[in-house]
Amino acid sequence: MNILSIQSHVAYGHVGNASAVFPMQRLGVEVWAIHTVQFSNHTGYGAWRGRVFDGPAIEELVAGIAERGVLGQCDGVLSGYMGSADIGTSIVRAVATVRAANPRALYACDPVMGDTDRGIYVRPGIPEFMRNQALRVADIATPNQFELNHLSGLPSNTLDAAKAAVTALHVLGPRVVLVTSLATEATPPGSIDLLAGEGGRFWLLRTPRLTLEVNGAGDAIAALFLVHYARTGSAALALGMAGASVYGLLRRTAEAGSREILTVAAQDEFIAPSETFPVEPV
Repeated sequence: MNILSIQSHVAYGHVGNASAVFPMQRLGVEVWAIHTVQFSNHTGYGAWRGRVFDGPAIEELVAGIAERGVLGQCDGVLSGYMGSADIGTSIVRAVATVRAANPRALYACDPVMGDTDRGIYVRPGIPEFMRNQALRVADIATPNQFELNHLSGLPSNTLDAAKAAVTALHVLGPRVVLVTSLATEATPPGSIDLLAGEGGRFWLLRTPRLTLEVNGAGDAIAALFLVHYARTGSAALALGMAGASVYGLLRRTAEAGSREILTVAAQDEFIAPSETFPVEPV
C-alpha cells in the first residue's frame, strides 16, 4: 500500500507527518510525505521557528512524484494541518491528480481547525475551505468533537445529536466519518468515546479518559484509520484497530509523563495493541 500524506511536519516531537508517517510505515505502508509547514516544534509550546510553505511548492512536489509514473500505485491521500487555504487548494488538486491515475484511491481529510480549549487556531479562510471544498471531495473525514460541531453547524451533546452531526457531514461529501474524541451526556465520567459513521450505520468505541496534555494523537489516529479502512473496507473494524492503538500510545505516554507522544517507544501498539475495546453499534 502507498499513501501520499500532505500535512505539517516538526523537527522535534510528533505532530502532523511526524506523528502520522511512522505508524503507517510500521504497518507496512509506503508513505510519500509532503510537508505543508516545517516547524522546529509544535505550536502547543507557544513558541516555534520555521515556515509555512505555499501551494505551488506542494504542487511542484506532486508533479515530481507524478513524473516517476507511480501515481497509479497510490492507494490513498491523507491531509491534515494545511497552514493556508492556498495549500488546501493544492491538496484538492493533488487528490484529483491521484484519482485520475487511480480512481480507487481514497482521500482522508483530517479537518484540523481547532479544539474545545483553544477554539479556532488556523488561519482565516481555512474553516470555510474545509467545509466548502475539502470535505466535498473526501471519502473519509476525521474531525474531533469541536470540528464536528463547527463543520456541521450542529451540537453533539447527546449521542443522537452527534449522529445527526455526522450525518450532516456525510451530506457534505465524506461517506465515512470518524469523530476522534467525543463526550456526550451518555459518556460516563472518566471515559471518552470515538464514533464512526458510514452508510447510515454508527459504531461507538469507549476507552478510559487519560490525564495528559499532548499534541499529535489526532494525526496518528487519522493515519491508522485510513490504513485499516483501506485494508478492510469496514469503518467498524478500522475504528476498533485504530482506537485501540492510539489508546495504547497515549497510555504509554501518560505513564512516562512525556510532553510528546511516544510514537517510537510505543510502536508495538500500532501492530498489536496491548488492550482492545468493544465496538458497539449505536
